[in-house]
Formats: sequence, C-alpha cells, structure tokens
Amino acid sequence: MATLKELRDSRIEKLNKLKELGIDPYPAKSYRNIDNSQIHTDFEKLDGNEVIVAGRATSVRTHGALAFIDLKDPTGKIQLYLKEENITNPEYKNSELSFKDIELLDFGDFIEGHGKVTKTKRGEISVEVTKLRLLTKSLRPMPSAWDGLHDKETRLRRRYLDTNMNDEVFKRFERRSKYWEIHRDFFKENGFLEMNIPVLEAVTGGADAKPFVTHMDAIDTDFYLRISQELYLKRLIGGGYNKVYEIGPRFRNEGLSDEHLPEHIAMEFYWAYANYEDGMKFVEEMFKYVYEKVYGKLQFQIRGFEVDLSKKWEKIDFAQIIKDRFSIDIFSTNLDEIKNILKTNKVAPGKAVNVERGIDHLWKLIRPTIGGPVWLIHDPKFLSPLAKTSVENPQLTQRIHPVIGGSELGNGYSELNDPLDQLARFVEQEKLRESGDEEAQMLDIDFVEMLEYGMPPTFGWGHSERNFWFFEDVPAREGVPFPQLRHEIDDTTKSIYPELFKNNISQSSQKHKNQLI
Repeated sequence: MATLKELRDSRIEKLNKLKELGIDPYPAKSYRNIDNSQIHTDFEKLDGNEVIVAGRATSVRTHGALAFIDLKDPTGKIQLYLKEENITNPEYKNSELSFKDIELLDFGDFIEGHGKVTKTKRGEISVEVTKLRLLTKSLRPMPSAWDGLHDKETRLRRRYLDTNMNDEVFKRFERRSKYWEIHRDFFKENGFLEMNIPVLEAVTGGADAKPFVTHMDAIDTDFYLRISQELYLKRLIGGGYNKVYEIGPRFRNEGLSDEHLPEHIAMEFYWAYANYEDGMKFVEEMFKYVYEKVYGKLQFQIRGFEVDLSKKWEKIDFAQIIKDRFSIDIFSTNLDEIKNILKTNKVAPGKAVNVERGIDHLWKLIRPTIGGPVWLIHDPKFLSPLAKTSVENPQLTQRIHPVIGGSELGNGYSELNDPLDQLARFVEQEKLRESGDEEAQMLDIDFVEMLEYGMPPTFGWGHSERNFWFFEDVPAREGVPFPQLRHEIDDTTKSIYPELFKNNISQSSQKHKNQLI
C-alpha cells in the first residue's frame, strides 16, 4: 500500500502535467449556479436544462468513452456523466479539461461541470457535461483513499477532514451555527440588543474561575481574558439600556474534560426591571424556542436521562436538598463535617479548601442524579457574590440554575444593585483569594462605582455551548470544530518539507497520542 508521501508525489506529477498543458489548476472564479440538492429536488422542472455545478470529486470512474464523477457540495452529491464526444476543444487557459485529461483528476479535487440535467440508463439523476473545469487540484488524498479516518487524534487535529468524511459531524456543526442563530432570532423578537464588549479585562469577574493572563505592550499592562460577559453587560444596563446580550468567546484556565473546554462560546443577557421569577419564565420559553427550532422536537435522550422540555419545570431549594441528602445545615456546618461527607462519597477532601467550596462539592454530588428539567433555586449568599438577597431569608439569594441531564445548564439571578452590599461581597471574595482560592472573584472597584451611579432592578442570565454538547449528547471536544490540543507537526509533513524542519529532531507522533487525547 502506497504511503501518503508517495500518493502526494503522484499528485504533484499530475499537477505538473496540468501546468504543462497550460491549465491553471487553481483558478480564481467558478461559474457554479445551482446546489446539488436542488437538481434532485426539482428534477422534473430542471430536466434538460443547462446548469453549472461544482464541488469536491468523491469518485472518478472511466469506462472507455464514458466517465462518471461523483461531485459533493454541502447539500449533497450529484453525478457528472461524461461522453468523450461531448468534451471537445477545451480552453486550457480557462482551466477546462479534455476527456483524456480526466486521468489527471483525483479523489478530492474540486471540479466544475457545465451541462444538461438528465437521467442515465440506470435512472440516476446526473449532469451530462459538455464543459469540465478544474477548480482546485488537491495534493493530499482524502483519508479513505489511504488509511481511513478512524483515528480520534487525526479527526480532532484535522477537523476539515472529519467534516468531509463524516456527514454527522458536518451536520453537527451546521446545527451549532443554527443554535446561536436561533438565539439571536429569539432575542430580536423580544427587543434585545446584541452588544460587543471587551475580551481583555484589567479586572476579570462574573464567575468563579481561574483566568488566563496576557500582556498588552502598548500600555505595558497585564490583562485577563474574560471568564464571563457579566460585568460589562451590566455596565450597559447602568448606562441606560434595558435589554442587552452578547454571544462570544470566554476563557477559563481550567482542566479539559468531556464537559469543559478552556475556550468556548457563551451567551449572557441582562434585562432591566425584571427579576429571577420573570427570568425563569423567559428562559423556559427560550429553551423551548431554540431547541424546537434546531431539532424539531422537545423530547431528548441526554446522558441516560429522558428529558422533556415541554413539561412543567419543577423547583428544588439548594439548602433543602443538601439537608435532605446529607443531613446537614449549610449555614451551621463546619469544614471537618463536610470533608467527612466528601470522603464517605469518595471525593478527595482536599477539594474543600473552605466551607464554601466544600458545600459546592456536596451539591455536585447530588446534581448528576437529576434528569430535569428542574430549577435549582436560592443559592446561599456565600456562593453568589453578584446575586440579590432573598426577601424571605437574607442568607439566600434570588439565584436560579436549570438542571438538565445531571448538570447545570445555565445561571441566572436578580442582579445585586446595592453598591455597598456589592462592595462587601467583593471584599469577602478577596479574602478567599488571599487564603488560596484562585477561583474566588476579584474586587472590581470600577463596577462598584457604576452601581453607585445607579443600576435599575435587573435579571441576568448566562449559558454556554456546553448546553449544545449536552443536547447533542457528545463530549466537549466533539462539540466544537477545533478543540485545543498540544501543537504537533507529524513526521510525514516533516519529511515532505525537510528544509523547514532541518533543525528539528524527528519524533514519532504516535509517542504523544495517549497524552493528547
């Protein structure tokens, strides 16, 4: 079996022959005027009409004076039907090919076919080509032409191959695009403005997470990549806007797992003159709207749970469910008691660096058992430094999380707009940071100043594309086109371009596979 380098060398030979004929193998323009799927859908209307199709060749077959090329575009495949007698007098300077030049084509090349819509004797809808153009000569064969595309590392590193070879992966990322498009439709229908806000922040906040740090040379200052969109969007509410949102990247310098990526897309919205009860109704409507538009249904199988978004969402109280499950009061417990419970449940007690983090881990033991959809309500104040205090109990907050498929798929609350209360909570968070809690929030005095000028009662909400991964029922790195991996150049590429890597010591990529995936 030929190696990838040998197959590439063969294609380079064909490329040179094309150039010798005066053919530009990479012309700038295509005359394509129809999708492949439309020819199938509207065949009765298009039968006998002239069309121009273009796409990647997935098969090239010759049989004497006949040839057949399967052409794939994002909508599907169409067959090009070629007769030697029809392909005459090509204009090489226009990248056109003669019938005998078909031998210079390969699986993976991009081709344009001009001809009539027809059916072959076998009844296959085709385009009977009278003009064949080369649009792109591919130098590397698609994986099925050499060793298939079964290796997970190859799929993640070269996602452009994965989407070419695996229709389900291709369609997943179409749905991912539609997922955020439908969010925008929903917000537009409800009068929200999409606002672009900074990614680099002098002080980062809005979530409990460890940030990435970078440096801006122009002003010789360190900045953080944002971990949340919250504090700038709330500044806009303080600036007089009533309904704002943003969809964009955020960054959390934490571990890679099936549910978490350090870089991901997230959405947050803020709604002036609304509270968490208004927010629950609105978010339920949003979930139903988005998932029905994207998937055409509201019933899903997620992480082994049957989830029905059309049913009434139940509510569970944070303090009560922990008391019911572990027989402790979260407001009067101590760190030793919490660590004993964690140890009994096979969680490393060292994760509980303080009572607050320990209680959070107790909730995380309960969460995977809940299929949902349910609302977790009334987080304690010590876990919610930006949420408004509950009217009924000052130890609790007006905070909500939807629990679906054993996980929290969002976070919302009646926003804290009392500047003195906010400052006091920031100070408490600073104390946690000083004691070694890297995820505790930073003191953002500029945000406190904004609150002193006044921000109206506001409901805020955020969720990330993790929700999409859950409803697709795939791990995180399968849910994004280009997941983070250690940078690596394989030995085949080094051998093809030895002059670029003459100072590098060749190492087998196989050595790193286990640690990369």
